[in-house]
Amino acid sequence: MNWSYVAPILLLLASNVFMTFAWYGQLKFPGTALWVVIPVSWGIAFFEYCLAVPANRIGYEVYSAAQLKTMQEIITLAVFAVFSVTYLGETLRWNHVVAFGFLVAAGFFAFNRWS
Repeated sequence: MNWSYVAPILLLLASNVFMTFAWYGQLKFPGTALWVVIPVSWGIAFFEYCLAVPANRIGYEVYSAAQLKTMQEIITLAVFAVFSVTYLGETLRWNHVVAFGFLVAAGFFAFNRWS
């Protein structure tokens, strides 16, 4: 197995966990002042960048930029779906599943070679 194919996926998965908490974790604390939430979110996002930048650099050896971006969006939505259900207690509805399906279809088109 070539590490260049797998590493970007694992790094993007981990980076998305950090970014999801950076952007949406504060929603559970609506009473916390923005002057506190913003620097905390930036601190969490720092670790996201430490994973996402190498993911894209390594991934660009074997994937195109369009493939990396499509992969990123699919991973982002998958991580967010789990996060919103488990951490925020929200319910996924049929329209969310359809939206996810369209992103998976985008992945199909991005990763297939067309003449």
